[in-house]
This record gives sequence, structure tokens and C-alpha cells, in this order.
Amino acid sequence: MSYEKVEQAKATVIGVKQTARAIENGQIAEVIVARDADTRLTGKVISLCQDKGLPVHYVDSMRRLGKACGIDVGAAMVGLKL
Repeated sequence: MSYEKVEQAKATVIGVKQTARAIENGQIAEVIVARDADTRLTGKVISLCQDKGLPVHYVDSMRRLGKACGIDVGAAMVGLKL
């Protein structure tokens, strides 16, 4: 389900650093995280989402998440903009 959400989203932010920055700026409605991503990278942003009350959804594959975003490499995390 979340892959389709990413594909249909009007605006996204791809990647851990960019998503964290957008969350801090109040631009993100929800976050999609790949389960096979390194938790050392994603853990801080997931905590940030919990602090801000943002929903976090999980998908199985970085590769498929990247493909849903329209990029040729895997994506650990995607933020769906407001």
C-alpha cells in the first residue's frame, strides 16, 4: 500500500537527511521507511517523527521504495509533503 502512496504523492522528499530537514521545517505529513535500511541512519528520524507526532509507515525494500519515487537507486526513507 505505501509504495502506491509514494507513487501517487504530489510532492516527496527522498533520503534521510532531506527528510529530517523537511520535518524540522514542518513540511512533512508522513514518513515511509524501508525495513532493510540501516537503523543507525533511520533511527534518529523515526524518533523525530515520534516527537513531532508524525505517522511512520514501513515498506520491505529500499529498492522498491526508490523505484516508487522514480529513481534508479534504493531509498531508505521518503517524506510525503503536506
